[in-house]
Amino acid sequence: MLKIALPNKGRLSEEVRELFNDAGLEVRARGERALTASLGGEFEAIFVRAQDIPEFVADGAAQAGVTGWDLVNEAGRELEPLMDLEFGRCRLVVAARDESGIARAEDVKDGMRVASCFPRLTQAFFQQRGQKVTVVPVSGAAEIAPHLGIADIVVDLTSTGSTLKMNGLREVATVLESSARLVAYPRNGSDARRALEELTQALGSVLAARGQRYLMANVPKTSLEKVREVLPGLNGPTVVDVMNGGHFVAVHAVVSTRTLYRTVNALKALGGQGILVTRIERLMA
Repeated sequence: MLKIALPNKGRLSEEVRELFNDAGLEVRARGERALTASLGGEFEAIFVRAQDIPEFVADGAAQAGVTGWDLVNEAGRELEPLMDLEFGRCRLVVAARDESGIARAEDVKDGMRVASCFPRLTQAFFQQRGQKVTVVPVSGAAEIAPHLGIADIVVDLTSTGSTLKMNGLREVATVLESSARLVAYPRNGSDARRALEELTQALGSVLAARGQRYLMANVPKTSLEKVREVLPGLNGPTVVDVMNGGHFVAVHAVVSTRTLYRTVNALKALGGQGILVTRIERLMA
């Protein structure tokens, strides 16, 4: 049974568990504090800190793991990226105090101190730009460092930028864009690779279904050409004869939730009846 390293707490942990559950790989643990769990009977989950997952996977203690792309890059270990899970999105940014006069990364002067929980990425960012800074590693709350005088600027994670603004800081450059990723031990055997490929397909089918709905409606045959314009679907709508339906046919299609409101109204305008919209659990290409 392959081991998958998963975050043991926090928002990322909750979203990972939800994704695996939706993919039919229910997390079955003996208790809330259990360090391991069965994943649908197909895999074994081991729960560790998100920042430790790159090390566990790179050392072969787990065949795969889920953690942030920022943590994967900070670890600098050899890992095989399998897929972007499309949640936990954030950015690692350079930020300075509003009154610092620093508006761009180019304004950072040699010798300035930079506080960050990501010393490796921070050092690499400024080295690539030919700027000589002193990195001050911190374990958390980097945004307070300029106010305490222990650093001139910070490199920190943000999703909306609200925390930085609240602390009198403004973004001046983006170091890295991050999201949750499924990564694998690079020297997995053929059996492990096959199992992880199936896992990737299962998770991908759930992600593909999110933001999509399955729509069914009875529409007049005379409006069918216009209906095809309203319901492009994945490969065009499916058209089915309705028993005793007279001049009506049934159309089925996958539609985006972003356009669902307009699509339903457009179908009504074309004489559509019996419109039914339902969620999609999994969508295989």
